[in-house]
Amino acid sequence: MNTPQILSPINFAQKLALFDDLWKPRVIAEMNDYQFKVVKIEGDFVWHSHADTDETFIILEGVLRIDFRDRQVHLAAGEMLVVPKGVEHKPFAEREVKMLLIEPRGVVNTGDVGGERTASNDVWI
Repeated sequence: MNTPQILSPINFAQKLALFDDLWKPRVIAEMNDYQFKVVKIEGDFVWHSHADTDETFIILEGVLRIDFRDRQVHLAAGEMLVVPKGVEHKPFAEREVKMLLIEPRGVVNTGDVGGERTASNDVWI
């Protein structure tokens, strides 16, 4: 684990400027067993769920749409949504979105679905 200095501020914009890859979350901090990850996304993701954990989306820049089987939720910069465990969802961004994800260490971004959008875990930046 690449642990940042204790009591050093973490700047989201500085961390996001360090990479250009889409759909590949980077860990910037941990609290207990939870990881804080910054990610850039654009386009359509895959339908998936997380059987054992909730997932938190915090939008830093852009507008994110999260599709659910029965509705859609739109999130703008400064907004967040907690998707409960077991709820199938699919993020979509018409233009690039920068966001912070909060989830337990080891959660696979595509749930049990897998595929080309599955990102490596525990990639620190």
